[in-house]
Amino acid sequence: MHHFEDIDPRSSHRQDRRSFLRAAGILAASTITGGLSLPAIAQQGGAPSAERLVNGRRKLGQLEVSSVGLGCQDMTGTFYATAPRRPDMIALARAAHDRGVTLFDAAEAYGPLEVERILGEAVAPFRNQVVISSKFGWNIDPETGRMAGGLNSRPDHIRLAVDGMLKRLQTDRIDLLYQHRVDPAVPIEDVAGTVKDLIAQGKVLHFGLSEPGPKTLRRAHAVQPVTAVQNEYSMMARDPEDDILPICEELGIGFVCWSPLAMAFLTGDIDQNTRFERGDFRAAVPWFAPDNRPWNLALVGLVREWARRKGATPSQIALAWLLAQKPWIVPIPGTTKMPHLQDNLGADAVRFTPAEVRELNAAVARVPIHGARLPAGVLALSGVEAPAKQR
Repeated sequence: MHHFEDIDPRSSHRQDRRSFLRAAGILAASTITGGLSLPAIAQQGGAPSAERLVNGRRKLGQLEVSSVGLGCQDMTGTFYATAPRRPDMIALARAAHDRGVTLFDAAEAYGPLEVERILGEAVAPFRNQVVISSKFGWNIDPETGRMAGGLNSRPDHIRLAVDGMLKRLQTDRIDLLYQHRVDPAVPIEDVAGTVKDLIAQGKVLHFGLSEPGPKTLRRAHAVQPVTAVQNEYSMMARDPEDDILPICEELGIGFVCWSPLAMAFLTGDIDQNTRFERGDFRAAVPWFAPDNRPWNLALVGLVREWARRKGATPSQIALAWLLAQKPWIVPIPGTTKMPHLQDNLGADAVRFTPAEVRELNAAVARVPIHGARLPAGVLALSGVEAPAKQR
């Protein structure tokens, strides 16, 4: 029911990325951590000598962010059967900042609530140097995190959710506040109007929508300008190209890509023999079903080919492809591992010529994707149109 960002498979056949990660791991242990453990870094506020990997800056509407952000969803290991340690996740977020990342993405549903607490502690030393985005919209008790089931974007609930976010994130404002999913019971005018009030109060600076229907996006923007849309978008999940991206371009709205590496598939770390651990959400994703995976591996082969051609890793090619589509697109790959963070952020340095972009786009378009990007019940929450406002 939430975003399902890119993570690190526990059981897979690793090829060219693995060799890169070994080197990156050595680098992380020496130049990045200075011989300290990750928890030690967390206690000391990060590593000042870290190499800056993300130098690019992009505009989401009028909000400036790093060209590559950090998706923080799995910092509690809830969705992908991982077991990250809290001190390590604090260190990871601080390492991302040291390397040039200024956009950190969370949600009250992640944890629930706990990811916001981790992120708040992590960025506290440099809060005014970064952009924090979070999301409301699920029927979650803002005090206990109990999931009552379904969606809830009623105005009173939004206000309670934001007050809880501010406490957990240890901040006085949410830089970018998204509706996590469109609530089919609440007119988007009521949602946008409530966020507009929160902006007037200074509790929120910018408004966003995640996976909205195109008409709902336009209606929301008419009440309170939308700074960014956050949808799943990658070489495998290209749905936004049909209607959402054209609307964003028309209205000057930025676009943030969740799961830009297709749940780690485009890293090349997953092959036909990969078996996901119990509790790993990807086991239910149609892309990875036994009948579909062999067909979809053709796209991984294409990414590998371009990685060799450009002297990059598959992850960097997949992320750089997104960056090459529009100057107002920002991917937010998620990870719980320092070497993978290094790898992902290296995408900022990959450049395609206009001719290469055309060639790669054409090659990607020729690879048919088999299976849906999400299980049917989750996919049904995307592209929803909010009910009409009663006059």
